[in-house]
Amino acid sequence: MSGNEAESKGELERLCERALEGDLEALETLMDRLRDPVYGLSLRMLFHPQDAEDAAQEIAIRILTHLSEFRGEGRFLNWAMRIAANYLINVCRRRRLERLTFKDVGEDLDSGWDQARPLRTTRAETRLLVEEVKIGCSMAILMCLDRGKRMAYILGEVLEVSSEEGAYILDISPAAFRKRLSRAREALTDFMSTKCGLVDAGNRCSCPARLPVAVAKRRLDPERLLFATHPRIASDSTARGSADAPEVDMAAVHRTIREVTTLEKVAAVYRSHPHYRGPDSFSKAVRALVKSGRFRSLT
Repeated sequence: MSGNEAESKGELERLCERALEGDLEALETLMDRLRDPVYGLSLRMLFHPQDAEDAAQEIAIRILTHLSEFRGEGRFLNWAMRIAANYLINVCRRRRLERLTFKDVGEDLDSGWDQARPLRTTRAETRLLVEEVKIGCSMAILMCLDRGKRMAYILGEVLEVSSEEGAYILDISPAAFRKRLSRAREALTDFMSTKCGLVDAGNRCSCPARLPVAVAKRRLDPERLLFATHPRIASDSTARGSADAPEVDMAAVHRTIREVTTLEKVAAVYRSHPHYRGPDSFSKAVRALVKSGRFRSLT
């Protein structure tokens, strides 16, 4: 997990203990701490912010209703992420017919170049749109993995949890987690090494070059960006400037990617994605449940 999450180790466990003793303020604080990691996991797993928001609210309710089952063995965050991962994998199972394939994405990236038209945008607007292409395209590629491999990749490669933590979250053995992660890495590397200009500069598709194509094919609506203007965690190192006016240093991203192996280049693309701030609806769902009085009967 990130440095901020490591620093909070112990704090979450203490908040949980106080919440289970009936301290509603501690409960709200505890759930506020979970908002961003739960939403971030949901967004990476489901792609669309609205789907992630809906999932995060459902996960919040599940964490609350099962809170008394936390026994203090291990980290509370991992316990909460286990609930989140289980819910998200089941959501993806129900949506399995909607899953993209590498063939789908590959054909899409190979087509449409003749449709591109110059865009009339300022430098700042172009920067945001290029970032939208980078994040949106790499997220779409991630959706090509089946739900198990996708979750393993997000946990092990993007969030960088250990194989023991990943195994606990997914309720499998560490060896099984490592195998699943390895297969996910291989699948993404095989595809992106032949398609993505961030991974191999010799590939035709670069984010700036693909931008007018994405607009022409309506893969991107300049008036309704999903990722580039999404609120971010202000303290996160991947968010440039304020959380509400983010700017990614694409030159730094390219420098990092050039300096590592192909396998690491793919991981660098995904780790360069911002950490997004969870929606207020998450906290509102928690407060509504607390005010309903249902929580007291669950402790």
